[in-house]
Amino acid sequence: MTFQLTPAQIDRFNEDGFLIVDKLIDGETVDALRARYEKLFRGEFETGILPDEVNWQEGESDPSLTRQICNAWKADRTVASVVMRADLGQAIATLGGWPGARLMVDNVLWKPPGTRPLALHQDNAYLRWFQPTELLSCWMALDDTRADAGTLEFVRGSHRWHHSQPEGEFHGPREYRKYMKQAAAREGVEPDVVHVEVPKGGGSFHHGWTWHGSGDNTATVPRRSLVLHAMRSDTRYVPDHLGQGVGPIYSRYKRLGDDTIDENYFPILWTRDGYRTPDIETYLSAVHD
Repeated sequence: MTFQLTPAQIDRFNEDGFLIVDKLIDGETVDALRARYEKLFRGEFETGILPDEVNWQEGESDPSLTRQICNAWKADRTVASVVMRADLGQAIATLGGWPGARLMVDNVLWKPPGTRPLALHQDNAYLRWFQPTELLSCWMALDDTRADAGTLEFVRGSHRWHHSQPEGEFHGPREYRKYMKQAAAREGVEPDVVHVEVPKGGGSFHHGWTWHGSGDNTATVPRRSLVLHAMRSDTRYVPDHLGQGVGPIYSRYKRLGDDTIDENYFPILWTRDGYRTPDIETYLSAVHD
C-alpha cells in the first residue's frame, strides 16, 4: 500500500507534535512481520548480519522488559521492506519540512502481557552525534492497540516545550512519566496525554521533541510494533566525532576525515529531487527464506 498525507493531517501534526493514522501497513505485511519477529528474538537473522542493537533474546533476557532490536533491517529483508518505503520517507520529509529523509534506525518492539514501561522521553535529546539534530518517526502497530496493553503515549503540544536532557532509567522504570511531568511543571502546564489506539496496521508519526513512551502492559494480549526513525537527507556527522555526545554505536560508521553520513548504513529513502539510495531495491529483491 502507499500512504499519502492530507493538508489537514499536516496541520494536525504541526499543532500536536504527532499524527495518528488508521492504516500504514496492509494485513498480509503485518502477518509477515509477526512471523519474522519470532525468529529475530530467537537470534535467527535471515541475512546473517546482526542488527546494531539486540536488547532482548529468548531464554537470555528479563521477560518483564519490552523486547527491542535496533536496525533489524540489516538482518531481515521483511523488516527492511517496510522501513525503507519511499512513501513513508516522503511523508516524514513533508512533516519535517526537510529536503528528504534517510533511515537513521529502526526499532523492532514486542511488549508481551506483564511487561514494564518505557520511560517517556524526547528522541532528539539522545542524538548529538549528527547535525542538524532532527529526528522524525513513524510508529506502526502490528496488533490492535489499547491503553491497558501499554500502547504508545504522546503528550500533546510537547514538541514546543523547552528541550530536556536524557534522565533516568529508560527500560522498565517504576515512574515512567516522572521526567515528563517535571518538564511539564517547568512549562507551567498540565500534560495532555494521548494513547495511540489503532487497529493493527495503523500507527502514528511524531516530532523528535514530542514527549512519548509507554506504560505497563496489564492486558492479556501482546503489543508488537515497528518504528522507522528518520533524519534529514542532508544530515552530517558532528565534526568533533571524538567529543561529548557522540553515539557510541552509530559513530562506528563515520569515515576518517569525512563528516558524510554513509548511505550504506543510513540509506536515503526519498528526496524532493527524486533521489533514493540505488542499492535499496537490489537489497530488497534478494530472495530470503
